[in-house]
Amino acid sequence: MSEPRAGLRTTPSQTVGPFFSSGLVWEDGPFVVPEGTPGAFRIGGTVYDGAGVPVPDAVVETWQADPDGRFDHPDDPRGAVRWKDFRGFGRCATDPDGRYSVLTVKPGPLPVAGGGREAPHLDVSLFCRGMLVRLVTRIYFPDEEANATDPVLTSIDPARRATLVAETAPPGTAPFGYRFDIHLQGEHETVFFDL
Repeated sequence: MSEPRAGLRTTPSQTVGPFFSSGLVWEDGPFVVPEGTPGAFRIGGTVYDGAGVPVPDAVVETWQADPDGRFDHPDDPRGAVRWKDFRGFGRCATDPDGRYSVLTVKPGPLPVAGGGREAPHLDVSLFCRGMLVRLVTRIYFPDEEANATDPVLTSIDPARRATLVAETAPPGTAPFGYRFDIHLQGEHETVFFDL
């Protein structure tokens, strides 16, 4: 390996910077379903750093089953999605105040190998500066009896489960149906999965 020439230095390694969103964000990204889809609602919240400060340049991705519990993917053994214009995937950049939202419909429960079911949920990936890899979590819905038997949710320390359950949005915040804040670190840190 040759030595650098006098006066030149090696470029330092960096984590993901604020420039990365240009390749990840697109106009219809926050629409898992089109506006006007029956049963559609918005789920959104704020991404916070470890000090509780909103993160203005994060990207939140969601992946979910349709209301019948099927994924818009050719490898889903239950067959094709039957919902018109259902994409199953959403991507939203946070705004200057750290807020994001996606327009979606509630997914159906998913079968579990060996029997049983997973409660309806959204799979979430989070990207932002300062991180070398994405963070992965889930959003569960507060009004689901199946949460009590979901194999993933029940494997979490009971004191931390609430970090994976959205809140019903307060009246007057329509079209929001649910609020889900993401805390990267700190006292209220969201549970993230090591995949």
